[in-house]
Amino acid sequence: MHIVIIVLYVVGMLLLSIYFAKREIKTGEDFLVAGRRLPGVILAGTLLATWVGSGTILGGASFVYQYGPLAGIIYFAGAPIGIIFLYFVAGKVRGLEKNTLPEILEIKFGSTTRLVASIFMLLAYVGIAAYQFIGGGNLLSTITDLSPGTGSLLIAVFVIFLAATGGMFSVAYTDFVSSILIVFGLIVALPFVIPTVDGFSGLANELPAHQLSWSGGLSAIQLIGFFLPTLLLIMGDQNMYNRFSSAKDVNAANKSIFGFFIGNALILMAVIIIAASAVILYPSLENTDMAILQVAADGIPIPIGSVILVAAIALIITTSNSFLLSSAGNIIYDIYANFKGELSQQRYLRLNRIAVVGLGTFGYFLGAFFPSVLELQMYSYTMYGAALTPVILAAFFWKKATSTGALASIIVGGSATIIWEQVLGKPLDWNSVIVSLPLSVFALVITSLVTNNRIIDKSNDASERKLN
Repeated sequence: MHIVIIVLYVVGMLLLSIYFAKREIKTGEDFLVAGRRLPGVILAGTLLATWVGSGTILGGASFVYQYGPLAGIIYFAGAPIGIIFLYFVAGKVRGLEKNTLPEILEIKFGSTTRLVASIFMLLAYVGIAAYQFIGGGNLLSTITDLSPGTGSLLIAVFVIFLAATGGMFSVAYTDFVSSILIVFGLIVALPFVIPTVDGFSGLANELPAHQLSWSGGLSAIQLIGFFLPTLLLIMGDQNMYNRFSSAKDVNAANKSIFGFFIGNALILMAVIIIAASAVILYPSLENTDMAILQVAADGIPIPIGSVILVAAIALIITTSNSFLLSSAGNIIYDIYANFKGELSQQRYLRLNRIAVVGLGTFGYFLGAFFPSVLELQMYSYTMYGAALTPVILAAFFWKKATSTGALASIIVGGSATIIWEQVLGKPLDWNSVIVSLPLSVFALVITSLVTNNRIIDKSNDASERKLN
């Protein structure tokens, strides 16, 4: 039954993508930001589904399974805090009518910052797409006879096809359906899961002692190292900004935040409870990424489990789509066009599709080098958060930030992440954000304060007033 429902859903997504490709996608702007025509309710759904991918269903559940529900609350707390922040920038972003986040950074910091920011975004986003492929492969292997590797390949091929055909239109509308399914499936599952562990009192009695503490057995530095990457990513995630740019107007962009916040809160509550219950129901899971999916596969009634499994696959697919679309926009709008000059809308469309295929293929092979979703998730989040989020915040909220300071922050934050993770091998078992974020902020502040050569194209003055 699981497989039949999944196949039906996948076929529906394919048909929807083909429909939008033929009817709505005529220009590069249609492809990347849905022609700026998305209503608020669809926007809320696509924001939610874009954010809640394998990082929540797999990586987040793995964290709760290993360290407990209270530590899980701290781990997940970055998302609701970040969503509140997004409320204050959503309308501004829509008013700017830009296609990519580096285009927004260029308003304040110039074209060089736009180019460098795009490169670091690509490094992070391809990694995030890669762990979606890994998560999707693990999920398929749970409910079919496919190996995780074969499952990842199938997910990657399907994602690349969807992203390259329907663009933001297909992503947004399939996201909306996926968000409804996952919220419904997880909430309806709770009355079946909680009694199997004798309620919340059963959880309190059966969970190991370290999982009943707020630290989960982690040091304070380690716990902060898990909390910060999520917060930093959501505050600076280009996918969020692309969706605000896709709204039909400023009002729709602002209102979408409320649905996003409520949906995310419901999902996180359910994920924490179900993953904690999995510790008792399946105390010796080899792959902790599968905590929630194991419960969905055989711990609750099949119809409810099928909804969760279908929605999980859909979320992984649509999240992958989003990161590939964003990355393609960076390559074509921020890098290629920067050297080639302005292109026709039809050429933008064609090159975007080629970029999606290339990036998706590279992301699939990249995933083979990382053993777990959680490890790749933390690396990708930190790369983005440390290198780019401080500069993004400065663009909106710090008038004294300079282009030199922005460049220093991006380069220092991104380089520190790579060195800490890949060269030094994560000393003290600290996630790199503990080191790279302070260095990035320090570089931004000090360099901005000591440089006075900030030069802005006067044609951008009106746009910069909208930023601030």
